[in-house]
Amino acid sequence: MKTIPAQDLLAQLNWRYATKQFDPQKKISAQDWAVLEDALLLTPSSGGLQPWKFIVVTNPEVRARLRPAAYGQAQVTDASHLVVFAAKPNITEADVDAHLAHVAEIQGVPVSALAGLRGMLVGGIVQSMDETARAAWARNQTFIALGNLLTSAALLGVDACPMEGFDRAQFDEVLGLKAQGLASAVIATVGYRSAADKYASAPKVRFPKEQVFVRV
Repeated sequence: MKTIPAQDLLAQLNWRYATKQFDPQKKISAQDWAVLEDALLLTPSSGGLQPWKFIVVTNPEVRARLRPAAYGQAQVTDASHLVVFAAKPNITEADVDAHLAHVAEIQGVPVSALAGLRGMLVGGIVQSMDETARAAWARNQTFIALGNLLTSAALLGVDACPMEGFDRAQFDEVLGLKAQGLASAVIATVGYRSAADKYASAPKVRFPKEQVFVRV
């Protein structure tokens, strides 16, 4: 296993920031974007259920339609890539069974050997939650993927901005998500910072460790 030096990890996390102005002329290479997609694919999720789809929007016309639904924020059209993290808000027993069939195929085990896991997933998510709670659970899962994308991008020297400031219903309509059984949860714009973005050099504001960490 190869690891990166601790100082390099912290340097990249200090370098990253929520980019407000992207350079619209600078695009992420196909090679780097493929790595970021692979990183997203490796995101962990509760029970491994992966209750999401990652909508990668590069079509300029579609992004122009989405920008007003993001309150006119320029990142939506100026960044190299726009990712809409869409959650599957109503996980069913059929979804669990499809997931377990895939697990059995990939890991080379009989589905019957996963009966305990099935009971946990069906009992803990499908049966014990109402529709509102399941939707909230699925939406929360997408934030794990968002965090993974932000860190992975920073390690590649790619800028990103997480964004909750958008009208989800309008995004869902433009992208046709409801018909797919999906609902937008959060978005991220990814690309390269503009030299004019004053926030790039602003000091990071974080509470001291003593106020954030509780050691038991």
